[in-house]
Amino acid sequence: MRPYTFAVARSVTEALGHGAADTAYLAGGTTLVDLMKLEVMTPDHVVDINKVPLTGVWTRARRLHIAALERMSDVAAHPLVRARYPVLAEALLASASPQLRNMASIGGNLLQRSRCGYFRDTATPCNKRVPGTGCPALQGANRGHAILGTSDSCVSTHPSDLAVALVALDASVRLTSRAGSRDVRLADFYRLPGTTPHVENDLRPGELITEVTVPRLDFANRSTYVKVRDRAAYEFALAAVAAAVLVENGTVRDVRLAAGGVGTRPWRLTEVEDALRGRRLAPHTVEAAASLATRAARPLAHNGFKVPLLRHTITRALTKLAG
Repeated sequence: MRPYTFAVARSVTEALGHGAADTAYLAGGTTLVDLMKLEVMTPDHVVDINKVPLTGVWTRARRLHIAALERMSDVAAHPLVRARYPVLAEALLASASPQLRNMASIGGNLLQRSRCGYFRDTATPCNKRVPGTGCPALQGANRGHAILGTSDSCVSTHPSDLAVALVALDASVRLTSRAGSRDVRLADFYRLPGTTPHVENDLRPGELITEVTVPRLDFANRSTYVKVRDRAAYEFALAAVAAAVLVENGTVRDVRLAAGGVGTRPWRLTEVEDALRGRRLAPHTVEAAASLATRAARPLAHNGFKVPLLRHTITRALTKLAG
């Protein structure tokens, strides 16, 4: 680990006063500390923001608000979240381990970095870590990599389960700087890799995630998160689906779907949603709609199984809700 300066902030203003391109904010530290030890991230300054009053879960104007420093385990257990947005609670409980969930913050979870082995190994090239050096995963070990939203520069999957559920619910993040605050839809916050995979999101230098806002969705209480992985705990998704559906008289009136483990960012499944609205939630309808999810898929040598797996996971999530 390289040398760095360390400061403790006790307010948003104080934290932002330390903000610069070479500054990293420390919350739970479950990603930052690991990557600093590996020298994948080498900030000159680290600012501890755990004493900043960015906690709480509340509703206002028919929206759910989650402060950025709330711990994952606390949000998953919150009565409002469990009752009105079970997909969020299930996505959080499917993430990491209980020990990590007790430490990791909501804002930190949304900003966690890639779990691609090439990204985390400084002895190998990686366009996300060092732009222009190449992407060994294209021809190398790519079983866990993305099939949607990839480019010739990067095929790394986005690692957050929570982000998938929030994208399905059309959530926004509040980004605060010394110039003020701005709200950005999470679906727009994450960027496709293109030729600049090192630019992962729309967070600008000197900005801090301070809040997550989820619009009121009257049928979000009928939602779920289905995650397929190699083992039942402490494992990242091979494919995952966040789903919420409103069925009236056997017909789908509205539906929200997003996928994880298969895309370079949390992947909203709008084509599948459109194919389901106004239709009966019958098995053949669900299967036909699910097949649309992979029309743009670009499987690699070792991850082609994710194409049928994503379709089956969509079917499983919708069948669970129809059950």
